[in-house]
Amino acid sequence: MLCNSLRGMGYTPVVFDVASAQTQDVKTHAQSHSADVPADIYIEGSICNRAALKEAMRDCDMVVHIAAWHGIHEHRGDKTEYEFWDLNVGGTFNVFQAAVETGIKDIIFISSTSIDEKYGIYGHTKVLGEEIAEAYAHRHAMNVIVLRPRAFIPPWNRTVYDSFVEWAKWFAKGAVHISDVAQAVIKSIELLASKNHQLHNAPAFLTVDSAYQYSDADLENWDKDGPATTFDKHYKQFHNMAVQFGLQPELKPKKLDITKTQEVINYKPLYSMKTLLLELKMYGAKGPYADRK
Repeated sequence: MLCNSLRGMGYTPVVFDVASAQTQDVKTHAQSHSADVPADIYIEGSICNRAALKEAMRDCDMVVHIAAWHGIHEHRGDKTEYEFWDLNVGGTFNVFQAAVETGIKDIIFISSTSIDEKYGIYGHTKVLGEEIAEAYAHRHAMNVIVLRPRAFIPPWNRTVYDSFVEWAKWFAKGAVHISDVAQAVIKSIELLASKNHQLHNAPAFLTVDSAYQYSDADLENWDKDGPATTFDKHYKQFHNMAVQFGLQPELKPKKLDITKTQEVINYKPLYSMKTLLLELKMYGAKGPYADRK
């Protein structure tokens, strides 16, 4: 998704990932059908390998650092504290230090709203990652944007969600779609590339949430007229369908403040509860991503 957008903008994405190229959103020269659309450079490797990382970053203009073990890995107990530390903390240090050594000044670091859970394993590593980002911005005059999205594992990831409906139940609580996270990254890239910013030695920390039809007044007075009345105010035509698929119309979502994000990078989230309900109506339980891997 992100690589597609970068290609369209005329960039050549350099993808450095432990997974094989066949599982990634990459486009090789052999797959490129237009001389006007750049192909990806794919390098298989880990950010824990300092030499390989530094070599992969050579001649790059900017870094988007997203590699990490996530909250789901803590919840399931899939990864140990050592593994979280090595990738999320040590790996983040390696990325910033490699950027210094290769002369890269612009970095976008994907953090998380889980910094609010600073005593959890995952949340703690993201707090430390942000401290590394801030220290390097000041120490080396880097331009750093730290994005703090809510959990954004995509609805087609079957290692996490068994179905689109399971993902929909999670999203209904208040979440962000991966397409909006990609938008935030693209707009951050545009800002850094423009050089028209005040980020020198002062990184921006930006929350990334989804779009909402609910107003602040709706949330403050949630269901004051009875169960599911706030949901029905906006989505009454979808009420029965929502119940059918196991969504809870009376469930109050948690909405985050994205004012600063909107101001700094002109972020305009598009995916909302209405989008989700329309996808359920159009595609049913299988959702619109049934054939996506």
